[in-house]
Amino acid sequence: MNPDLNRRDFLGAAGAAALAGTVVSTVAHAATATTGSQPVKLIGVACSPRRGMTTAKAVQTALDAARAADPRIATELIDLGGLNIAGWSPSPPADDFTAILPKLQDPAVAGLIIGSPAYYRGLSSLCKAFIERCGPLREPKMLLADKPVGVIALGGFRNGGHELVIEQIQVAMLCFGMVPVGGRAPGFQGGTVLSTNDDISGDETGLATARNIGVRVAELAVRLAVKPSTIG
Repeated sequence: MNPDLNRRDFLGAAGAAALAGTVVSTVAHAATATTGSQPVKLIGVACSPRRGMTTAKAVQTALDAARAADPRIATELIDLGGLNIAGWSPSPPADDFTAILPKLQDPAVAGLIIGSPAYYRGLSSLCKAFIERCGPLREPKMLLADKPVGVIALGGFRNGGHELVIEQIQVAMLCFGMVPVGGRAPGFQGGTVLSTNDDISGDETGLATARNIGVRVAELAVRLAVKPSTIG
């Protein structure tokens, strides 16, 4: 072998690696500089009428994975269990949604993860009411536009309508201009978790799909928080 050629190859590879490292470092620095000390906040909403049960645990699993994926991520779980939330009306009542709305209007919110049990192969009535009451997030400005939303569905059967629930929520959130985020195999559409006797701990496959949704929403939320004009 030609020693000079090997040396040139080595120096070229080293230079390319150094350049790649510089680019990565620059992008990471730009992302940090853009978000500054402000966290990229993700809110998880558990739409089961049963507080602290499997839906809340599955959404929290996704939020934990999101927070572990990037140090800039901050999370908050809103558990709707036991709350009184009516559906849409021209004059909405002063119910428990009144205290939730300001959390969703916070400019720091960069994405949502919504979880619902599958009731009769559809989303829960509480989830439907929650989405309807989010109407103020559309007027006078689309506050959730271009922000990612991930969905997790739970059911007592492996094929209990999980994908239908995910689709229903994703379609509804398109009305807010949100960007539906899928997962990875085997849950491409969203998180699909099996609840057996009010326990999800044994469904490692389902919990993996919930974690994937958390990571995917976190990745996109951070990416969108970086202004392109600050890079390069």
